[in-house]
Amino acid sequence: MACSSSSSSQLPSPSTTVDETSPASISTVHTDIIQTHILTRLDGPTLASAASTSSQLHALASHHPLWANICHSTWPSTSTPRVRQVISTFPDGAFSFFSDSFPLLTNLDAAATTLAPNHDQDHPCELISAVDIYHHDLAQNKLILSKVVETETVTGWFRCSPFRIDLLDPKDVVPTQIKYPAGQESDTCRDLGDDLTLSWILMDPIGRRAMNLSSHRAVSVQRHWLSGEVHARFASILPGEKGSASEQVQCGILVTCGESEGGELQVREVSLQVEDMDGMHLNGRDGLVILQRALEGRKGRKKSRRGEEGKKRYEEYLERKKERKEKKLRTEGTLDTLCVAFGVLGFFVFWLFILCR
Repeated sequence: MACSSSSSSQLPSPSTTVDETSPASISTVHTDIIQTHILTRLDGPTLASAASTSSQLHALASHHPLWANICHSTWPSTSTPRVRQVISTFPDGAFSFFSDSFPLLTNLDAAATTLAPNHDQDHPCELISAVDIYHHDLAQNKLILSKVVETETVTGWFRCSPFRIDLLDPKDVVPTQIKYPAGQESDTCRDLGDDLTLSWILMDPIGRRAMNLSSHRAVSVQRHWLSGEVHARFASILPGEKGSASEQVQCGILVTCGESEGGELQVREVSLQVEDMDGMHLNGRDGLVILQRALEGRKGRKKSRRGEEGKKRYEEYLERKKERKEKKLRTEGTLDTLCVAFGVLGFFVFWLFILCR
């Protein structure tokens, strides 16, 4: 009996047993642990997905400092005081800014292409560009350039000149500690195309809107035949005026890279221009019309940004551009043939009239 009493005293009481068959719930975890140790480890798209799973996570994921930290870690240029102030004016703060700036511009509202240009409407009086360039290798991701540029758009010089935003001054060079890829020309271009990523966030501080004009990865990389510099192009294709040369326009970001005397990679130029399907650069006024439509348009809300999407859209744009050029050449050839035919006919009619007199 004593042995039986001792054995029974070692058994756990029914009230302290753990039901291993009951499903675990996030509600059993303390909110401080979720907010400080779990949600802070997620990136933006994952955090947005987690917020849609329950009302509790939605409330915890709506914390403004959480999204502000995600924006600053994703785009270091947004940590500047000016950009912080602009982000704070967005409807939902950093969350609205991230929602506008993270997706690629591959799913804009097609209805924008049917709008007629209205140059008399109010356009942004100022544009703010927040640019970050990374170099990715097997070891780590290195930030090689992070800068913010403010551009006034109300001057006559800006509106009449070709639309162009330069990130660096003409004599500025950004040095890096990254070894310049050596080898054949094709190998150098391929390596830089695979390793460089760029983000160019364009903000309208008055309208409280933002968008990312970059394709994330380069859509083309070429070496200049004379200088030997490598030009990496990032681009977004935006809708314009239907039935014209600006039916689709290219917002092209050109990054010019070179090699220093010590063999390191240098960034020598970063610029943004807007080009139509005839290869003509739009002026500041027309460029503002295109950009304003894109800022107001509905962007694709995708969980990831695949560089292949931007490159595919760019290749489709080049194909349409080629078809337009060929059609234009055929039309011009037909007109030339008709002009020659009418000239020859007029010549014979004239001499026929002279001979028959």
